[in-house]
Amino acid sequence: MRLDKYLKVSRLIKRRSVAKEVADKGRITVQDKVAKSSTDVKVGDIITIQFGNKTVTVRVDAILDSTRKEDAKEMFTILEEKQVVKTEEF
Repeated sequence: MRLDKYLKVSRLIKRRSVAKEVADKGRITVQDKVAKSSTDVKVGDIITIQFGNKTVTVRVDAILDSTRKEDAKEMFTILEEKQVVKTEEF
């Protein structure tokens, strides 16, 4: 399944167009490689997403074509979630 579709179906990102935009800006990695929105996602892949001041790392546990809101969390396991603190240098 394409990365942008996986992120939308799993509800990690709410809209596919937003997922595509974030991926095309180089803010998503799959298996430690910068990923495009068309990157193929497989079970077991590790995805890291950089949101504004937060970085989330997840493992792909399942790939489903569509899900209900309650079932979306079964598609991935959060491995790490950290806040990025920006410090000003003088």
